Amino acid sequence: MTATWRTTQKANRRTAYLRVAAALFAERGFSGVSVDELSAAAGVSGPAFYNHFSGKDEILVELLVSASERLVSGAEQILKEGGEPEAVLDRLIAFHLDFALTEPDVIRIQDRELAALPPAANHRVRSLQRTYVEWWSGVLAKLRPEFDAAEREVRLLGAFGLLNSTPFSARGMRSASRAASILSAMALAAILGEAPRATGAPSIRPTLR
Repeated sequence: MTATWRTTQKANRRTAYLRVAAALFAERGFSGVSVDELSAAAGVSGPAFYNHFSGKDEILVELLVSASERLVSGAEQILKEGGEPEAVLDRLIAFHLDFALTEPDVIRIQDRELAALPPAANHRVRSLQRTYVEWWSGVLAKLRPEFDAAEREVRLLGAFGLLNSTPFSARGMRSASRAASILSAMALAAILGEAPRATGAPSIRPTLR
């Protein structure tokens, strides 16, 4: 029982470090935060930090690698669930938007600090990101077969930029759900573009053949 309690407490402290570090790194940048400041913000002594992490680099690695792994894992689950391509794309957008709303600090850190990762971790994150884009691209190819791979990538990266802007763009709105709805619609339009005009009225959804 004691060993289990100690393990749980250690895990809780590690999680607290990660949460505090994400907030500080997002606010002041990775290089602008010291180990002592991390420890103080987490409410523990400086030396205790090294019971959980070898240094700041390890925290940054865990934050960014974990974020990419969670995104890939979530997308993989959505693809396994299957369904019509339109519904799959809707779920992918909702999933990514939920991540951006839930992890705004991590989104900001990923945008600014990816280059600060050690080479192996940087390679891991970029590999996961490529997988993530490729899975979305496979869905988009079914919806808009006229788009080549390069156009699909441009559209998807632009949509990710919209969804990842949530920590900034949603701040001015009283309703987070309203901001999410707007960004979701904008991302969908960016991904699909204007569908063929069967009735003379533009639509952001394609007509499947």
